[in-house]
Amino acid sequence: MKNILPYIIIVLCFACQTKPEKAENKETNLYKAKDIEFNLGDVTSGLEGPAVDASGNLYFVNPFKSGSIGMFDTQGQFQLFIEQLPEGSTGNGIRFGNNGLMYIADYTGHNILQVNIDSKKVSVYAHNEAMNQPNDIAITSSNIIFASDPDWKNKSGQIWRIDTNGTFTLLETNMGTTNGIEVSPDEKTLYVNESIQGNVWAYDLSTFGDISNKRLFAKMDDFGMDGMRCDVAGNLYITRHGKGTVLILSPSGKTITEVNLKGKKPSNIAFGGKDGKTCFITVQDRGHIEKFQTKHSGRAFAMTAK
Repeated sequence: MKNILPYIIIVLCFACQTKPEKAENKETNLYKAKDIEFNLGDVTSGLEGPAVDASGNLYFVNPFKSGSIGMFDTQGQFQLFIEQLPEGSTGNGIRFGNNGLMYIADYTGHNILQVNIDSKKVSVYAHNEAMNQPNDIAITSSNIIFASDPDWKNKSGQIWRIDTNGTFTLLETNMGTTNGIEVSPDEKTLYVNESIQGNVWAYDLSTFGDISNKRLFAKMDDFGMDGMRCDVAGNLYITRHGKGTVLILSPSGKTITEVNLKGKKPSNIAFGGKDGKTCFITVQDRGHIEKFQTKHSGRAFAMTAK
């Protein structure tokens, strides 16, 4: 027993030294942006609105012209999913409900559009002429939709709720330029940012979609903000338009990290990939989609995944 004891100690020490090294290697691919493995060619500057369906297909708006919808399937193959939305309609944000339907913020038609992805049938889910423009949307597990509604000319904005019967409720007005909007994974918090003013607001969110207890969650002193998404841990991912980064904040508003992108004008972000831990970012100045790996899967991915 005395003779083998030194060997046991050596083996244990070696194991203790090698485990942290393996864990460190596993982390090296996180938060490193690279291009998707496909060149879109000529695309519009309106490239945005990425969203992933329950099967893992990635959709986004305006790839070749305003009013079109593009799609990358799970094998990375591109197709023009919808060549043209109805006349007068232009897509912005896309979200999927857990009913499998696609919802599109139609900012020129003042609509929330609904798309059956099997038949590709597009219909008007909700319409409201009182909106400046539905810009981005967020959705709960009960398919309640929240829409940001900026008035860029006057640097102001609003927040709307769209219930499952298609009725609109104005939740707040006289805000700054409301843009990115998201629901926390426990659906108790609604986040909204103001692009020009640099504010990210948090509200308490009720089961019925009412908001209260408005508070400043984060403040940006430089560059703009666009889309936002949460992961399942409650961290908030914010695209920094003009800065070329994605800022990741903890549920308490502390900076976790900031991911540098190749382009300077990221518009929106979505989670996808096999495990929902790949972030896809539409980058307008490059006309491309970049991606990076993160630690947690996305809230929307977990909500709609098969």
